Order: sequence, then C-alpha cells, then structure tokens
Amino acid sequence: MKKISVIGLLTFISLIFFNSCYYDKADVVYPAVTCDTTTVRLSVELENIMAASCYSCHSGTADLGGGIVLTDYATIKDYADFGILMSCLIQDGSTSAMPKGGAKLSDCEINKFSAWVNRGAPQN
Repeated sequence: MKKISVIGLLTFISLIFFNSCYYDKADVVYPAVTCDTTTVRLSVELENIMAASCYSCHSGTADLGGGIVLTDYATIKDYADFGILMSCLIQDGSTSAMPKGGAKLSDCEINKFSAWVNRGAPQN
C-alpha cells in the first residue's frame, strides 16, 4: 500500500514538473504577416510586381498583351484612373483577369496597387 502511495506521489510531482515546462508563444513563433501600404511607390514596389507578373506580355518587346504596354507611366496612370487596372487585378469579371494564365496576385500585392491608385496614382 505504501509503495502505491509513493508511486502515485512521484507520478503527480512528475506531471506537475513537466506541465510547468510547457512554453507556447504563437505570436513569437509565428509573427503576424503584415502588408505595408503606407509608402507604396510605382518605381519600387509596383515596378517589381509588374516585372514579375505583367511585363512578359505587357512590355515594349512583348508580342502578347493586346498591344497594351505597361512600361510607361502615362499608360499605367490611364488604366488606373479609369478603374481598369484594379478591375483586372481583383478579377471582378468586368475586364480580363490578369495576369492571364497566371496565378492571381496576392492580397498584399493587390492592396499595394489599390493604395497607390487611391492616392491618385502618383508618378513616384
């Protein structure tokens, strides 16, 4: 009987000891992913996105893209001002979804374009 009590006591103490060592900080291990849209610039952030996703069809040397060249500011600004740029990117069905044949841009990338357009599509 005494042996069972000692084993039970040791088991109880062991459970308390090991349970107290548990460390769970999800916010430290997996920090929140943020999308900074406060200082989006056409010449930096958006240019990089377009180089990766648009220029294979919409550059001056590409034969695809329906003759739409997105390498000059005036054209990009026109498409932004008329809502065509965002319509293509968010793929709302009123225009051709872009990038054609490719994966839709990430929410963060679309949010960067949206922030830039909402600021008046500056030439920056």
